Amino acid sequence: MSSAPTFQSMPDESGHFGTFGGRFVPETLMAALNELTVEYTAAKNDPEFQQELKQLLADFCGRETPLYFAERWTEKLGGPKIYLKREDLLHTGAHKINNALGQILLAKRLGKTRIIAETGAGQHGVATATVAARFGMKCVVYMGAVDMERQHLNVVRMRLLGAEVVAVEAGQRTLKEAVNEALRDWVTNVRSTHYILGSALGPHPYPMMVRDFHRVIGEEARRQILEKEGRLPNLLVACVGGGSNAIGLFHPFLGDEDVKMVGVEAGGHGIKHGEHAARFQGGKLGVLQGTKTWLLADDDGQIELTHSVSAGLDYAAVGPEHAFLQAEGRVEYDFATDDEALDAFQEIAKIEGIIPALESAHALAYVKKIANNYSNSDIVVLNLSGRGDKDVEQASKYLLPSE
Repeated sequence: MSSAPTFQSMPDESGHFGTFGGRFVPETLMAALNELTVEYTAAKNDPEFQQELKQLLADFCGRETPLYFAERWTEKLGGPKIYLKREDLLHTGAHKINNALGQILLAKRLGKTRIIAETGAGQHGVATATVAARFGMKCVVYMGAVDMERQHLNVVRMRLLGAEVVAVEAGQRTLKEAVNEALRDWVTNVRSTHYILGSALGPHPYPMMVRDFHRVIGEEARRQILEKEGRLPNLLVACVGGGSNAIGLFHPFLGDEDVKMVGVEAGGHGIKHGEHAARFQGGKLGVLQGTKTWLLADDDGQIELTHSVSAGLDYAAVGPEHAFLQAEGRVEYDFATDDEALDAFQEIAKIEGIIPALESAHALAYVKKIANNYSNSDIVVLNLSGRGDKDVEQASKYLLPSE
């Protein structure tokens, strides 16, 4: 008799997390997704694949990343002990390289010679261009024209790494449109091309596969906090766009009932139509870009405009596993506004000497808001998903207008 499913055993064989997830794509992609699922299942159980991935994560990417006690910030806030999981110290500057590296090893197993990707903040694009260069594969990255303007540094980095960066001028010209263009490319070139999708979104097996490649974040954090404090944290916090860094941190702790988890979405200018990207604040169930999940849409089912100061959180849907965990009450989801994130961005730079990504600054802003609810005997682990080099120019327009 099989055991009952747990949070950590999801999704089921068809890629569903309860009512969420699945596979909603054109027939032309079904064979490729089936092939990817079979190959990934084999790779998970292949010691040689796992050893190569582990070695490259260590020697090429710089794992494991530190779990850093933010002593001065903890003292200033006067609440819990705050630890930062330093994914910002990874090669390319964010957690995205974990998944990009895992997927290009799969592409090599599949005999693919061309890599495509979408990117919002540019970090996934840089990570994909990096691994494509490392393995000698052609790389095309789709990026919304608006995001290319606000993340120009990452556009230059991708091109230096040999990738072709294609500006997407359709619609809102941000991440959703970049995903659309990547999917169109994949349909056209499916035999030679692997699509390295950058978040825990899209059709099965992507949400599961991206999560698994990022589980290393939570596995390390769990071991590290036990070594440092002798117990698990009271609270885990991470920003949530599609949700890859958050699910990577959360997943190894899902069975620990005493560990609270909070994902922080982009509140933008406030919870008004078209002014934010907080899907759990007035969103609804729907299908977008291959998966059934929680998204921002009007009464006719049309996807609403979104806004965030952080390009990586500026997306209308959330990963299906996050939708499931929210529906089950296992993970809570809150939001931080642009102003709150910018304030936290500047504060952590001045107090801890760390310039965070604007995406990560949303998680920092949440911890700043709730610190008074915790005592100095409590422990918070926050995933610092990326560094803010890419955001300095944009943030300076708000924070240093005279510069």
